[in-house]
Amino acid sequence: MVVLKPLSEVALRTILQRALGDPDRGLGRYRVDMEEEAMRRLAAFANGDARVALNALEFAVLHTAPNPDGRVRLDTAALATALQKKSLRYDKGGEEHYNLISAFIKSLRDSDPDGALYWMARMLEGGEQPEFIARRMLILASEDVGNADPMAVVVATSVAQAVERLGLPECRQGLLEAEEDAREHGNLPVPLHLRNAPTELMRNLNYGKGYRYVHEDPAARTEQTHLPEQLGKKKYYRPKKTKESGG
Repeated sequence: MVVLKPLSEVALRTILQRALGDPDRGLGRYRVDMEEEAMRRLAAFANGDARVALNALEFAVLHTAPNPDGRVRLDTAALATALQKKSLRYDKGGEEHYNLISAFIKSLRDSDPDGALYWMARMLEGGEQPEFIARRMLILASEDVGNADPMAVVVATSVAQAVERLGLPECRQGLLEAEEDAREHGNLPVPLHLRNAPTELMRNLNYGKGYRYVHEDPAARTEQTHLPEQLGKKKYYRPKKTKESGG
């Protein structure tokens, strides 16, 4: 079995530039002026796949009206308008689905609200139903928390009911900054240690390697990373201190 590795952003940008300059086999005949930042975002959107990058570029060019001089100007706004919700890859029946939900659950298990918010935003931006996420939170409260804190199931149940009754966009308040990062940075890979490894091939590719189960290693809660490397220690959850908490 051959494992295809993603292309680098530099390689993808080279491919996109060639496509824009080739009038015979590419898009050169459309006379496209593409901003550097738009090129970077499109390369990030492709997630290492040249076919995705080229298809997205063609879609954006064909769905952007030319200027009076006949040239097509692709800046970040035009790119976002053209691609709309196509900006994130999320196959609900494929590997990425399981990678993202795994990262989300493990972030919750380790009490990392920033990681949980980011991976939730990735799923929602990709078109996942919030009810599915709420059900997984209920399973987590039952299986991982259980009798250690019986209120966890009560809270998770209340969240699931609120999601069902309110729906989007009301039930996603507080996710805005995480959603912005999800759109801007595209398909940042799920760290290997947060991925599930149900097959031997995935285990051979180091999926799940190095993951520390917080119930066996409490230090993992604060020491284990839950965000993509490119986001570093980004903070989305900033609770306000109250008088009761000593703030």
